[in-house]
Amino acid sequence: MAVTPPLIVLLGATGFVGSAVLRELAAEPVRIRAVSRRPALVPAGAGDRVEVHTADLTAPGAVAEALDGADVVVHTLLHSAGATTWRVEDGDTGAERLNVGVAQDVVEALRARRTEGAPPVRVLFVGAASQVGPLDKEVLDGTESDRPKGAYDRQKLRAERLLLDADAEGVLRAASLRLPTVFGYGPSSTARDKGVVSAMVRRALSGEPLTMWHDGTVRRDLLYVEDAARALVAALDHLDELAGRHWLLGTGSGRPLGEVFRTVADLAAGRTGEPAVPVVSVEPPAHAEAGDFRSVTVDSSAFRAVTGWQPRTSLDEALRRTVAFQADGGEGALS
Repeated sequence: MAVTPPLIVLLGATGFVGSAVLRELAAEPVRIRAVSRRPALVPAGAGDRVEVHTADLTAPGAVAEALDGADVVVHTLLHSAGATTWRVEDGDTGAERLNVGVAQDVVEALRARRTEGAPPVRVLFVGAASQVGPLDKEVLDGTESDRPKGAYDRQKLRAERLLLDADAEGVLRAASLRLPTVFGYGPSSTARDKGVVSAMVRRALSGEPLTMWHDGTVRRDLLYVEDAARALVAALDHLDELAGRHWLLGTGSGRPLGEVFRTVADLAAGRTGEPAVPVVSVEPPAHAEAGDFRSVTVDSSAFRAVTGWQPRTSLDEALRRTVAFQADGGEGALS
């Protein structure tokens, strides 16, 4: 008798991280429901294993409909504050509805369909390492107490807690994977990267100076988007072991942003044939947050021990691919 593959419902399938997860999942022996506001692009070779489901998940009943029949839910939704940023202002009810409200709807939808004796639906939530808030330590390992400052981090933490509380209650099985700064493009990318690294690539290719709000010594743990997607798929294979708590994801190496931006400038110059643009320090804007000036490196050894995941792509190679993608016009085709 043929065994029906599990149904994975991917929320946010056209987003920057979600679209990369969709491409990675398409190579697995699973069924996928790709849920997003606009139709997701079905990866080559996926055939009829991918169901494209378009919906505004903030609408009443939309989440319950999207989750119908789900065995696993991957929550990659992220409120977009504009074309080039993910930051959220205090009082932004639209952001709160998506970042927190949808997680609440997931809990209620799965509570309503919970059947005695049936295995609970498993949920993987994509959080952010910045949820912990600004700390006086550089290396994070997941044992820190959360004291988020910005609206985005507070909202992500609330959503995470809703799901983990529901796990403790037995409504579902949930784990949260907190991501560091994720960036980059690969040959098959289908969603725009709104982060600072790709923004600097755009500037360098246009011949504009690369600006920093500090002296360039602030360090960031930068994770290539395709490695992040592989980590999420690896987490799905170990959800029962990961459930009930959050886990940190990162490369384990913090690189000074000044060094990163100078590499970007050199790579862009190699494509344009022009001199490398300067990397300069400027006064920070009013919307800058304390975390913008603190170094962050992520120790993800706990997650690696459970899943066996490790990043495959070096930072230099990931930067090279990102510059090549944008220089060849790939970003211009993204919506």
